[in-house]
Amino acid sequence: MFFYMSKILWLFLDLGNLLLIAVCLGTVLIYLRPNRLGRRLLSFTAVLSVIVAVLPIGHNLIVILENRFPAVQTLPAKVDGIIVLGGVVNQKLTQARSQISIGGAVERLISFAALSKQYPNAKLLFTGGSGDIFDQNIKEGDVVGPLLVDLGVDIKRLTVESNSRNTYENAVLSKRLAQPLAEETWVLITSAFHMPRSVGVFRQVEWDVIPFPVDYHFEENLAFELSFNFVGGVYVLSRAIHEWLGLLIYWLTDRSAAFFPSPQT
Repeated sequence: MFFYMSKILWLFLDLGNLLLIAVCLGTVLIYLRPNRLGRRLLSFTAVLSVIVAVLPIGHNLIVILENRFPAVQTLPAKVDGIIVLGGVVNQKLTQARSQISIGGAVERLISFAALSKQYPNAKLLFTGGSGDIFDQNIKEGDVVGPLLVDLGVDIKRLTVESNSRNTYENAVLSKRLAQPLAEETWVLITSAFHMPRSVGVFRQVEWDVIPFPVDYHFEENLAFELSFNFVGGVYVLSRAIHEWLGLLIYWLTDRSAAFFPSPQT
């Protein structure tokens, strides 16, 4: 139920959808009497659109997320397992076109392959199913194999979890498959902006992992330069809102150990 509710909620909270709804509603209200409310709503939407296009709000919200867990400089001499979160391969397009279609965040798999060679005795685990509310038939874990082979991953060492639909299920189902021991050392790979929520979830299911953030989008300093890019501003701010909202909801529903997990807590 949580999965479906979160997807439906995001349909109405996505920034692009909100702006479109506001424009449509304001236009309708203009043709009604009194029409002052419609003009006010359209004016507010126009001002908000300019703010999104000009100010680097989404940029800085993403930077704060990416800076939460520093890039790993060194790892322990012994690593027992390496986990990588999905969200890299477009499984539906891969199946439709009969060739791997990378949707983004490929750095996750590149780092996964590199660490698998650095630690030839470590267990390897890929976790990723389908986040599509309407289609759960095609899973990312079912189509990612050829790409991992091309990257040099030893498939014989690999365990694939392909039933998870969100980050919480990534942790729960992966732990069920891997059955990690308390004394084992596991490394978790995912995008830097997604690492705080991921670590919070893994801690909540009592699986202590070493964060290995990759796939950075921005430099580490906050930005103060103005621009004029409405499409880019909406895209970045929408991703930022999605992640910050995810942090809040996961914390409120006891799916994360903290609202904004850090290396210490």
